Amino acid sequence: MGSHELQHNILYICTSGQKRGEEEMVTDHVLSYIMTGYLQVYQHGDNRRYGPGTISLLRKNTLLKTAKETAEDGTLFQSLNIFLDNTSLKKYSAQYNLMADGPYNGTHAIDMSHDAFIKGYFESLLPYFKSGAPLTANMANMKTFEAIELVLRHNSRLKNMLFDYSEPFKIDLEAFMVQNYIYNIPIAQFARLSGRSLATFKRDFKKHFNDTPERWIKEKRLERAHFLIKEQKQPPASVFIEVGFENLSHFSTTFKKRFGYTPSMVHHQ
Repeated sequence: MGSHELQHNILYICTSGQKRGEEEMVTDHVLSYIMTGYLQVYQHGDNRRYGPGTISLLRKNTLLKTAKETAEDGTLFQSLNIFLDNTSLKKYSAQYNLMADGPYNGTHAIDMSHDAFIKGYFESLLPYFKSGAPLTANMANMKTFEAIELVLRHNSRLKNMLFDYSEPFKIDLEAFMVQNYIYNIPIAQFARLSGRSLATFKRDFKKHFNDTPERWIKEKRLERAHFLIKEQKQPPASVFIEVGFENLSHFSTTFKKRFGYTPSMVHHQ
């Protein structure tokens, strides 16, 4: 139950929530506002729950697992999200002669919940999704420029994040994979995020791990699942999502093939 409505680069989400999480690869910077309900965000072993009024700017090329939840009184999860794509950012940069002057060394998620100007900005967007009179292309462009302006007003140093159009550079493969193997994304995405072509990624992977990415990732996920079920007493029904399997049935079959017993047998020991 629920709906997703995309007008140009602005997305309105209204949903009753779901039990399983969603893998998300944030490919553009996104400014997000939670109006009602809650969002569970799992990233690199850290699980956090965000409620109504949360405003955050997520950096592009960020990996997340999320689950949307209804409020305790049954109110649906609702959020507004504006994607700050490279085309819009380059137009803004050219018009206002503003560009990055150094590397961005901050976090991948910036909390802007207490910024009254950005909160007011999101409230100004709501009528376009509630009235049946959608945004025109010109209005969407103006609203995108307004969002960029407000982000820079919040912190002018964020220009080094917004106006960096470079692709991910080649990084330490072992550290990257150990941190990110739980994300259920295509191998080509892992390659790009590590700053490599798919062919180079597979070649470097073989050199580092003496295995294929697919086999190594599956093994790491199963080892992590075994630890969470046996040592931390977590139920298999929640663990399979956390370690990157798509469904419980496939997880149970793969787990039994690897260890010789089912996840539920470990859980009930």
